[in-house]
Amino acid sequence: MTEEVRAEMVASVFKVLVAPGDSVTEGDELVTLESMKMEIPVIAEVSGTVREVSVAEGDVIQGGDLIATIE
Repeated sequence: MTEEVRAEMVASVFKVLVAPGDSVTEGDELVTLESMKMEIPVIAEVSGTVREVSVAEGDVIQGGDLIATIE
């Protein structure tokens, strides 16, 4: 089963903390977003292996944009 991690708001990608192939545990931080000078962690809701990271540091993303997939 593949879990899609999507943005909840318009933000800039401040830091990418995982790469494809990385193992993550539920609760691990995947990326840090920045919006209105606040840093917002994006957390894995499932444990598994990162299949894809769809953002890069400096990207501006919209609500609903795909950030990563976890298998």
